[in-house]
Amino acid sequence: MTDGPHTDFADLYRGSYFPDLLLAALRRDPARPAIYLGEEILTLGQLAERISQYAQVYAARGVGAGSGVAVLSTNRPEVLYAMGAYLMNGARNTPLHPLGSLDDHAYVLRDAEIETLVFDPSFAPRAAALREQVPGLKRLLSFGPSEVGEDLVALAATFAPAPLVAPAVDPESISALAYTGGTTGQPKGVMATYRGSAAMAHILISEWQWPADLRHLVCTPLSHAGSSFIIPVLHRGGSVVVLPKFDAGAVLAAIERYRITSLFLVPSMIYALLDHPAFAETDLSSLETVFYGASAMSPARLREAIGKLGPIFFQFYGQTEAPQTLFVLRKEEHDPDSPARLASCGRPVPWVHIALLDEAGDPVPPGEPGEICVRGPLVMKGYWNKPEATAEVFAGGWLHTGDVARQDPDGFYTIVDRRKDMIVSGGFNVFPREIEDVLSEHPGVAASAVIGVPDPKWGEAVTAVVVRRPGVEVSVEELRALVKERKGPHYSPKTIEFTDAVPLTAVGKPDKKALRARYWSGSARQIG
Repeated sequence: MTDGPHTDFADLYRGSYFPDLLLAALRRDPARPAIYLGEEILTLGQLAERISQYAQVYAARGVGAGSGVAVLSTNRPEVLYAMGAYLMNGARNTPLHPLGSLDDHAYVLRDAEIETLVFDPSFAPRAAALREQVPGLKRLLSFGPSEVGEDLVALAATFAPAPLVAPAVDPESISALAYTGGTTGQPKGVMATYRGSAAMAHILISEWQWPADLRHLVCTPLSHAGSSFIIPVLHRGGSVVVLPKFDAGAVLAAIERYRITSLFLVPSMIYALLDHPAFAETDLSSLETVFYGASAMSPARLREAIGKLGPIFFQFYGQTEAPQTLFVLRKEEHDPDSPARLASCGRPVPWVHIALLDEAGDPVPPGEPGEICVRGPLVMKGYWNKPEATAEVFAGGWLHTGDVARQDPDGFYTIVDRRKDMIVSGGFNVFPREIEDVLSEHPGVAASAVIGVPDPKWGEAVTAVVVRRPGVEVSVEELRALVKERKGPHYSPKTIEFTDAVPLTAVGKPDKKALRARYWSGSARQIG
């Protein structure tokens, strides 16, 4: 008796990965308008044709399975063609943020062993400089005429569109190297796999609260978070409106013009919309879902947003090492009368395993803070060429996120801070996020960032950098008293500085590394 028929067909149990998912989305309805970018409207069929032409250029120039490709561009239609092409050719992608510095870009290209740089002509001087600084960079391809490299658009026009065929990829092969923000030192290359990106897409399609009539606005870089939404939106029969970059006035105008029903914003972008002079005059009634994440949002400002726009906010939490969605706080779970609930990142999605662990790797008691640790198909393969860092982050068979959270009796998790951001002041562990949430409750505070600075008495002194709202008076004494009342004297900032803006990283997160640089210069503990 046997267990059944024997087969050695390699593809018998092969799953659907990002190239397969893109191809399936493009084939749904070729005549349907799918992408709106500027004055250009692309149907699914036209998008497939452009991807085919770009893929043929890649193949002709030797870009194939495992080749390292990077794209440096603002949002434009050609970015989508180039991204689809590297998926169809099985190349390994590394995004470059358009706001990044020359040194950052050069480091990433060298470390990721990038052979091909695809760029917007406006970045031609940067591309030329990178060619000089990165010996392994073999070819430069420009989205149009440029004084350096080849014109990718002109080359693509020489090829006739051909039917797309998804490559048969190994699920554990590296599909992308996505670099961490570098807020805790030199950026690390996160090895994303076809297995992980497919899991991310499945979770987004099934777990996120998409409108039935789906018109999604992308105003973040397609090279980063913006592209994550393309496949889920197309699979759900929606269309995508792409803006070149985030501009609060342009976003408000686009929502009204296109009757946008969903969009993704980081918290600082939501604040910018709420504070924009055109906000009250713009028809935003079409909005059904605002997805937000990437950094902590002030509960007070979130309550303000809900009051002005209604219960349309959906929070997600993930990180580069386990992208996009580990926790979600669904629209109906945003209780505007509960600051604690609004501070929560939600509950785990059912596709991952979550534990809160102490420094010994043991589960913490109920209600106590512990590090969020993850297992599941989303988890990265490791850090590129960094075996020691990989072993450290995978200690005990878990992905250690570095984020510290508490779980309440209803199963909701609240992140109290990054483990490396924790301030040790006078022997107490102080979590900056909790202070920032209290400060945001004051009507005179628009934004804040809290750090620890060297202090001979306390070891580290709690220091708050605060942005005041225009026309509202607020004093240092008021803010100190508010934090003392809500959190206790050891949480109350020793120093409060007022500033015009909190510095942000290229992806819109508060840049605490830049803030600390003022105080930790020459110190051994300049944490990120």
